Amino acid sequence: MAVETTHMRKFLNEPARVVKESLAGLAAAHPDLVRYDAAAQIIVRRDAPRKGKVALISGGGSGHEPLHGGFVGLGMLDAACPGEVFTSPVPAQMLAATKAVDGGAGVVHIVKNYTGDVLNFKLAAEDAADEGIKVTSVVIDDDVAVQDSLYTAGRRGVGATVLAEKIAGAAAEGGAELAKVTDIVKRVNDRARSFGVALSSCVPPASGKPIFDLPEGQIELGIGIHGEPGRKRATLGHAAEIVDVMVEAVISDLKPRSGAKVLAFVNGMGGTPLLELYLLYGEVDKKLRAAGVEPARNLVGSYITSLEMAGASLTVLELDEELSKLWDAPVHTPALRWGA
Repeated sequence: MAVETTHMRKFLNEPARVVKESLAGLAAAHPDLVRYDAAAQIIVRRDAPRKGKVALISGGGSGHEPLHGGFVGLGMLDAACPGEVFTSPVPAQMLAATKAVDGGAGVVHIVKNYTGDVLNFKLAAEDAADEGIKVTSVVIDDDVAVQDSLYTAGRRGVGATVLAEKIAGAAAEGGAELAKVTDIVKRVNDRARSFGVALSSCVPPASGKPIFDLPEGQIELGIGIHGEPGRKRATLGHAAEIVDVMVEAVISDLKPRSGAKVLAFVNGMGGTPLLELYLLYGEVDKKLRAAGVEPARNLVGSYITSLEMAGASLTVLELDEELSKLWDAPVHTPALRWGA
């Protein structure tokens, strides 16, 4: 059955079970790639642990699908720890995932900079170390919109998370050692910046109410993936004008070298069709070239979402030869696949 309130129409059974049932469905749809540990509430790569391979795990609140469970598989994550909607997973989940994928070469935790995620991953890493597992952690903080938010101290972790998981995942798949894989995650984070905008709020299943109210004809500039307010609200203008704001915010902070090759990631927040995302990408491509950089790689689609929010984000990563090669390497996960 579907569930309806004044503000919400969603395909649910019981709101309290939406995450567990969704994860079970993900595993049922992709049994060749992943398995679901229902007791621990984690998604694990089907062939994990891989002896001698550095493993990567990430996690966070649900509601951002396909992040993170959709990125478990060849050339990306070895496990994902999904919390409840917009709620950090608990240390026990993270520890269970770490133990499930440890093949003796160590485990990298990729952590978005949200207070609960950072704290709980830290506790899990300490527990794993007590059990003899080598763990390194990297915090992703690529959002240039605001310095602090309702969920963070410092910058939020957003679109660069996907890029770090793919690029570092390729390095690990290729046999790189723990220190090298960790360094690559850090390098991606250091060389990437993001900025998001919203045309609507979203409705968490548990509350049945929008997180925020956005008046008709307004746009939220600098939105967070949980609906956190951004830099300001403005009158909704043409797509080209919105992209001007996004590109300026990202490029002015990243300060890529003139002529640099970049990866441009135009991401949908869950309720924006590809028709509009490709329109936005066309504007991004033109404006990046006008700014003196070359979009040598791109990713367009809804990969780190906020339930059904209408909106988009832009992430720009300044590439080098190694990062480009790792981006191009084969990947086969439920949500991302090429070359495999």
